[in-house]
Parts: sequence; structure tokens; C-alpha cells
Amino acid sequence: MIRQADIRDLGAVTALASALWPHHSCEEMAEEFAPLLIKRDAAVFLAFADENAVGFAQCQLRRDYVEGTETSPVGYLEGIYVAPEHRKAGIARGLLSACENWAKELGCREFASDCELGNTESLKFHLNVGFSEANRIICFTKKL
Repeated sequence: MIRQADIRDLGAVTALASALWPHHSCEEMAEEFAPLLIKRDAAVFLAFADENAVGFAQCQLRRDYVEGTETSPVGYLEGIYVAPEHRKAGIARGLLSACENWAKELGCREFASDCELGNTESLKFHLNVGFSEANRIICFTKKL
């Protein structure tokens, strides 16, 4: 079962987000996700096996330029995660579909995402679910 999360699901969302982004604490994840669970232009979807949340997807509307797109706003997959023991069962595809449907309902005609250059697992997922690569970039920073 997949459904949109609300503020009562903050604990489950935080736990799954912490698994995806382990360099952030649960507290940081809770701070980031609490406002997203009540915003109109953001959504988090949870996937359940039995009564347990086993995956999540975070999506938002982006109104700034999104690489390779022509319209605005664009639905954007910010993050997706399925617990390892539940992978290869179509859960991530279902979560993505929920995000895409949410974006369509808000008037989006395009949906986008990204992944880091070295994340071959994410690249394979994106290509397998119908995304096409728009561009590759290298980002730079400099201390002032």
C-alpha cells in the first residue's frame, strides 16, 4: 500500500530518510521533513508492507529552472528509498508513480530528478522507470 504521508507519519518518514541520507541525524531529518508534510507544493509518500513503512519518496514543485525542462512548475523527485529487504518488488516504481500523479494533479507537464555521478544504482533506477538523461554537470565551490 502506498499513501501520502502527513505529520502523524513524521517518525516513519524520518527513519527512512535517515537511512537514505545517513550523514544527517534523525533530528535534522525531522526538522527538514516536518514542514514538507504540511506544504501544498511538496509531498511525501510512504510504502507499507503489512503495517510497517518500508519506503518513501519525497517530491516537490520546482519553479526555478530545472535542467532539460521547458515548463514551470516541474514536479521533482527529491529522494526515494526502499529498505533493502523490500527492493526489486516494484515499490520504488509505485512511489514514483504516486509522485508523478501528485505533480499532474497540480498542473505539471514535466517531472524531473537527479542523482550523483557515481550513484550507478540510482542512475539505473531512473533509466528503468522512463527518465532520460538531460545533462551531466560538475559543481564547484570556493571559500571566500
